[in-house]
Amino acid sequence: MPVDRRNACDSGDVGAGMAVGTGRWWSGAALQSGAITLVVLLLPICVWLDLRNLSDRNLRNQAETLNRVVSAFRQYYSTNVVSRIMDAGGAAHPTNLYEDRPGGIPIPATLSIELAAALRSEQDSVAYRFVSEYPFANRASHNLTEFERSALRRFEADPVGLAMLTDVSGGLRDRQVTVATPVLMGGGCVTCHNAHPDSPKTDWKIGDVRGIQTFTVSQPLTLNIWSFQWILTYMAFSALVAVAVSTNLFKRAREFQALSRRLIEQNSFLSEVSRVVSKYIPTQVFDAIFRSGAGRGISTERKKLTVFFSDIRNFTATTEQLQPEDLTAILNEYFSEMSAIAEAHGATIDKFIGDAIVAFFGDPTSQGVREDARACVRMAIAMQKRLRELNVIWRDRGYEHPFQVRIGINTGICNVGNFGSESRMDYTIIGAEANLAARLESIAEPGGIVMSYETWVHVRDEVPAQAMEPVRFKGIAREVVPYRWLTDDREVPVVPEDKPAVGQGMTVSIDVADLDGSGRLEIERILVKARDVLRGDKGEG
Repeated sequence: MPVDRRNACDSGDVGAGMAVGTGRWWSGAALQSGAITLVVLLLPICVWLDLRNLSDRNLRNQAETLNRVVSAFRQYYSTNVVSRIMDAGGAAHPTNLYEDRPGGIPIPATLSIELAAALRSEQDSVAYRFVSEYPFANRASHNLTEFERSALRRFEADPVGLAMLTDVSGGLRDRQVTVATPVLMGGGCVTCHNAHPDSPKTDWKIGDVRGIQTFTVSQPLTLNIWSFQWILTYMAFSALVAVAVSTNLFKRAREFQALSRRLIEQNSFLSEVSRVVSKYIPTQVFDAIFRSGAGRGISTERKKLTVFFSDIRNFTATTEQLQPEDLTAILNEYFSEMSAIAEAHGATIDKFIGDAIVAFFGDPTSQGVREDARACVRMAIAMQKRLRELNVIWRDRGYEHPFQVRIGINTGICNVGNFGSESRMDYTIIGAEANLAARLESIAEPGGIVMSYETWVHVRDEVPAQAMEPVRFKGIAREVVPYRWLTDDREVPVVPEDKPAVGQGMTVSIDVADLDGSGRLEIERILVKARDVLRGDKGEG
């Protein structure tokens, strides 16, 4: 069969491409797996590093803030308390106007208000406020925030049960936490405030809410965000890995799609090649080669096979009476019908030689010598019966002289296997036993089957047969006793009357339709005697 070398090369290219693509895929998959593993392992490490970093930053910020608060308070106390008492010779006079009086020191409210101003000037991350709705007359009124006003109302409503209120605020760039606590009047405070000329309220009682003090701690979000530098780095690295992996997978997916399309095309091509090749190779051999991988080299073996040989009688003369198109149609139909019967019975069709069919049983699969022989004879009988049916059909189509087939069958040892060269092989059989099947076919009558004793002995219990006179064939050392199949006359269809055969020294006229069983035997006896006379053998009739 001619082979498209380009397609064959393309198939190799696909295999090579698949191998290269697979290798690159494994390499890429290894890199991707390593990157993903690294990403997974880095996550807990980055979290731990960032938590440690955040803890260090918070502790450092708290220490720095407390240091500034304490420093501001110490400076304020040193200037406005200790220094003034020392300047007054140890005499101290707590008052809100301590700056105008020798030995004057700030009262708690004044201390709180001025300390808040001192803290604001030192740093801006912590703010302290002491606010009240009743400032002394010599002080500016306090501007309360909404939270401070709400907290003051709530503390006044429940000064004992409510000890602290918290407010969280801020925007996209920073966050603030404000803690408010009430300032309650004590005994000394009540006496001082009720008697002080600048006090706006003189009916204070112990436990009244004088005002509130608030601490506000603020911090920019960027400081917290950069505390997670390792996680941010991890996330950036993960994003890069994800992009790289996705890009690689997308690229590989496109490559595999292209390879898959080419593979589908090549599979389609190979399927078509397989379908075509299967028509040139026996079914069993095809299965052995393409499914099990057997039979791919030159090798033969000796086996006992049952060999089948059939031939169309007077095929050359028949072809002269048919147009080439009609001959092709009827011959292809004949081979198709016979091949279907052969396949149904498990035969291995060796070859078609012109109008002849060579087949055998026993290789590459076998049911045993006996069953192989019986299957072969059953197949031959089925073929003859089917051919009778086809002859009726062909006559209806206008073919005056359809096919009549002779069949020979022999069972014996043959060499079977692959014969030929490394570049071209033929699966066939050779040997004298295979030739004997052809010799037996040559002595069969049209529509008849002749088998050797070696075949007949396996089918004698189910196939009626009659021994013929021993025959010596060219190339066969032994004398052969053929056995002819005795067909059932009732299965022979009615055919038109044969034309008389007339020639010099010869007049033969036989009406097959009017012959009964005894008449057929008598005609056969006469014809056999005439044959022997013509051969110079004066045998007895």
